[in-house]
Amino acid sequence: MDILHYSDAHEEFRKRLNVFVANEVTPNVDQWEKDGIEPKSIWRKMGQNGFLCTDVPQEYNGMGGDFLYSVIVTEELSHTFHTGMAAALHSDIVVPYISAFASEVLKKKYLPGCVSGDIITAIAMTEPGAGSDLASIATTAQEEGDEVIINGSKTFISNGINGELFIIAAKDPAVENPYQAISLYLIEDGTPGFERGRHLEKMGWWSQDTAELFFSKCKIPTANRLGEKGMGFLMLMQKLQQERLMCALGALVAAERMVEWITDYCKQTKVFGKPLSKSQVTQFALVEMATDIKLGRAFTEKLVAEHMEEKDIIVETSMAKYWTTEMANRIADRSIDLCGDFGTLEKCPMARAWRDIRVTRIFAGTNEVMRGIAAKFMGL
Repeated sequence: MDILHYSDAHEEFRKRLNVFVANEVTPNVDQWEKDGIEPKSIWRKMGQNGFLCTDVPQEYNGMGGDFLYSVIVTEELSHTFHTGMAAALHSDIVVPYISAFASEVLKKKYLPGCVSGDIITAIAMTEPGAGSDLASIATTAQEEGDEVIINGSKTFISNGINGELFIIAAKDPAVENPYQAISLYLIEDGTPGFERGRHLEKMGWWSQDTAELFFSKCKIPTANRLGEKGMGFLMLMQKLQQERLMCALGALVAAERMVEWITDYCKQTKVFGKPLSKSQVTQFALVEMATDIKLGRAFTEKLVAEHMEEKDIIVETSMAKYWTTEMANRIADRSIDLCGDFGTLEKCPMARAWRDIRVTRIFAGTNEVMRGIAAKFMGL
């Protein structure tokens, strides 16, 4: 019995997206990887065709779809064998903060542009001295009447170059308890006092723009705060369930594409006169990888269903995030082994897949942090 149930509308959406990806994304991937960034035009096209922010209500020009549309977007983009088109980051991680916590004025101002792709979003939490430990952030926000003054820096910010609207986590230096000091603010590109730093060169995710951000006496309206002052940490914790679920799903579908590719490769590649897939060692490796995929798919889809039922599954999503990303990394390593020398060449798709999958064990909270969360709730 299927865990997830897709309607005719879901399937029609998938077909449209599949055609779009084949025509507009896949043919351009190699060039984008060389450029180190994707053009804003692909975001505009995604939005114009209804593939961004599918859960945003119709009153803000969205389609008001359920979470399965987000699943479909992640699955279909995985066929491109690259990670630059980080639609899930924009649609399912950043924009939900605006939908859930922004004032009505801010929703009307920004959500339609997020849906259309005219506004590309990013969230800035990580700092040079603070990664998974949000309580250690040093960026400050001092509210003075109708204005907020932001000072500090952020790093490893995805969509940092293309981004046009940023959610910034900053703390009130006057509040002693770090968990009660953090607030979230919206800052537009071009705001005085806000500057981008380096466009970071990474081992993977080459076409996904990642940058440093700097704030020096950056003034924004107090009205740009999301929710109540000092509630930033709780907001981040509330949304981390979906973020980590999306990470698990992303790793799962990446692993699925890797297994599909390496299985086909082993069937077509001959060693000593017979296909590599006829070797028992190869067969066992492929079966083990395929089994991991089946297990990961069942676990992840169960969590998707429970997330759609609004269940509290933060522990389970933490487990899924670490397990699926570790599994995908194992599959990447094993696939490179099966490719032999060919796996070390850039023209081999597994070389890019291997580079790209490594960071999944780090972002959205390291896998060590994920295990720590599970251990805490197990009473260990």
